Amino acid sequence: MSAASRVPAAPFLTDSYIFDWKAQSFRADSIFVLPMAICLALGIWLGQPAAGMIAAGGAFTVGFGAKQNIGESSLLPMILASLGISAATFVGMVAGHTNFILVLLASGAGFVYGMLSLRQPGVSWVGQQSVVFLLVASAYPFSPRAAAVRSALVMAGGALQIITSSILLRVLQQLRTDLLLVAYHLREEHQALRESVEQAARALLKRQGAPSAVPYALRLALTLGGSTEIYRHFGFANGYWIPMTALLVLRPGLSDTVNRAVARTIGTLAGAMLASFALAHLAPAPPTLAFLVIFFAWLTYSLNNVNYGLFTLCLTAYIVNLLALNSLPGDAVAYHRAISTMIGGGLALTVRLLVIRYRQKHSTPPTA
Repeated sequence: MSAASRVPAAPFLTDSYIFDWKAQSFRADSIFVLPMAICLALGIWLGQPAAGMIAAGGAFTVGFGAKQNIGESSLLPMILASLGISAATFVGMVAGHTNFILVLLASGAGFVYGMLSLRQPGVSWVGQQSVVFLLVASAYPFSPRAAAVRSALVMAGGALQIITSSILLRVLQQLRTDLLLVAYHLREEHQALRESVEQAARALLKRQGAPSAVPYALRLALTLGGSTEIYRHFGFANGYWIPMTALLVLRPGLSDTVNRAVARTIGTLAGAMLASFALAHLAPAPPTLAFLVIFFAWLTYSLNNVNYGLFTLCLTAYIVNLLALNSLPGDAVAYHRAISTMIGGGLALTVRLLVIRYRQKHSTPPTA
């Protein structure tokens, strides 16, 4: 179901207190951490933990594509995500030099992602992950050459995840078929996106009803542009988590937005405290940090559909340990992530409430 579809409003806070343990996938998801372990081990062995960390991050994200579908294939989301996050990494690093350009790009990317909500969920997910990597990469403005290297590392991690998963799941023949269809699907999605944007533009010019995804896409564009400007203007450490959180939290409905905002904040705070405590008291060496990264990545995969707050806790612990592997202070990373998550969640919720208030104020009362 698309993000913009009309669905019954969920009760408040269900993402925080409802746990569907039958949805756990501990055994099945163990294969997705193998390529991450390979990337981290190679990085440590070669004395380049940062490179291993970047490649592992690509493998981690692409692994979630196996839980999506485009048509009948679960490999196509992985392939398209690998291409998308790699390209977004390059663009984000190059655009990160200029605030004005970055804010425009973030707004445009948010709008495109919102319009993709009209497509099947696998396509929308690919768009979401590409926007996330654009925002993350914007915090590391380097030369095009350095951006190309980081982009290649992300691509390498994603490709390793795809190949490893295809071998272990015994779907190599399907991988060959899907690789031949990549260009076709890219053209198809480009054409569908273009048609939906043109339809929305014509509807707005004629003051007719726009496609259902347009209001959501406009809210995303406004929120991402504003939150990106805030993080860049005030110079928040690891501030890219502000627009990233706003992107992941803002939903078409109010109750869904509140659910996500609360669950993500609680999960992030709990995960930050857990990871900070472990790093402060264990002072782990790089191999131990790599193990913790793999462990929390496995939990993140396995608990993805159990509870969103628990998923966010494991995700936060994974990120803190991953960045600590690159000699970043774990307690500071955890603190910055917690603060940025609260700001981003608050911004998303504020935008949603302002839109509701505007609609109520300008709605035409029914005539007798």
